Amino acid sequence: MKIIELLDKKSKNIYENKPITIAFLGDSVTQGCYECYLTSPISLETVFDVKNAYSTRIREMLNILYPNVQINIINSGLSGDGTIGGNQRFNRDIAPFNPDLVVVSFGLNDSCGGEENIKNYIANLTSIFDKVEGCGAECIFLTQNYMCNNVSPHLKDELFINLAKNFTNIQENGILKKYFESAKELCAIRNIKVCDLYAVWEKLSKGG
Repeated sequence: MKIIELLDKKSKNIYENKPITIAFLGDSVTQGCYECYLTSPISLETVFDVKNAYSTRIREMLNILYPNVQINIINSGLSGDGTIGGNQRFNRDIAPFNPDLVVVSFGLNDSCGGEENIKNYIANLTSIFDKVEGCGAECIFLTQNYMCNNVSPHLKDELFINLAKNFTNIQENGILKKYFESAKELCAIRNIKVCDLYAVWEKLSKGG
C-alpha cells in the first residue's frame, strides 16, 4: 500500500516530506465506546474512552515502527452512526484533513435495518468509497465484531434486554455476516483492502 511508502519516505527524510494523516470513519466501535448507561427508561448514552480506541492503538504501534514520523490521527467515529450518516458527514469530518488513508468501518448499526436494508448499505458504502477516492486517499474497509449471541441474565433494564434480544437475532440469523459479505464483495470490485475483523471473531467463536 502507498501508506507504507509514505511512512518510509517520511522516516528517511522528515524535513522534505509532509506528516502522515490517517482518518477513521465509523460508528461507536471506531469512536471507542466500551460502555453504555441509561439516561432514561427509553434512552442511553455511551462512554468514550479515547485511550483505548483502536485508532489510538494503531498510532502507538506506528510510532514504534516509525518513531521519528509525525502521524496525525483523525477519529471520526460517531456512536449510533451508520453508512447514511458517514456518507453525509464525510465532507465535514474527513475531507478537510486531506488524509493519506481512510479506514471505513460500518455495519453493526446498519444491520439493525434487516436484510432488506443491505442494498442501501452498499449504495452508501459505494458513495463513501467514491468520496475517499475523490480526495486522493487510500482506503481500508474494516469489518466489525460479533453482536451478542444470547441475552445475559444479568441485564435488568427493559431497554437493554430488548436491545440484546434484537442484537442476538441479528447475529444468530446471520444478518450481520451478510452485511459484511456484501461489503467485501464491493471491496473486491473496487480493489479496496479489507481488514476482516469479523472473520477473527468467527474463529474465536468456533474455538469456544
